[in-house]
Amino acid sequence: MKHYPPRSARPRRPSITIPPFHAVPLRHRADGWTPVRQAEFIGHLAATRSVAAAARGVSMARETAYRLRARPGAQGFAAAWDVALGSVRSEAGRARLEAALEAARAARQADRKVTIPELEWRVASGIWQVMLRGGRYVGVVRKPDETALLALLSRTRAAAGRA
Repeated sequence: MKHYPPRSARPRRPSITIPPFHAVPLRHRADGWTPVRQAEFIGHLAATRSVAAAARGVSMARETAYRLRARPGAQGFAAAWDVALGSVRSEAGRARLEAALEAARAARQADRKVTIPELEWRVASGIWQVMLRGGRYVGVVRKPDETALLALLSRTRAAAGRA
């Protein structure tokens, strides 16, 4: 009969759920920050808690990740970034995590002055959900953004009615 050593009593890191986010709207480049790369970067960031290691994990540079975060329309990406680096171990960390989660909720709400090209981007790229299991990055899931699709349909229908 085999005897296995007991599992280590290493405390497990509490799991954090990364909120779904819209990818940052960019010009399409195969070697650039595609929506899939953006979501995978957030997953690697949550697993490693290192921007440099996460950027290496998606074959991009750390500096370009910071530039991507600072772009207009990157509120959801930046909020997911903050949640991925969040910590629940201290009171200050919990407060920062709650603020990041609130920013992620606000980023998901569509503004009233969303342009038609931005709605088209949201429909085409969808909403990205990072999957973590036990604090480890497993993959990403793309979900269609039905809210953006309905908003785009109502705007084009209204524009067709005026014509």
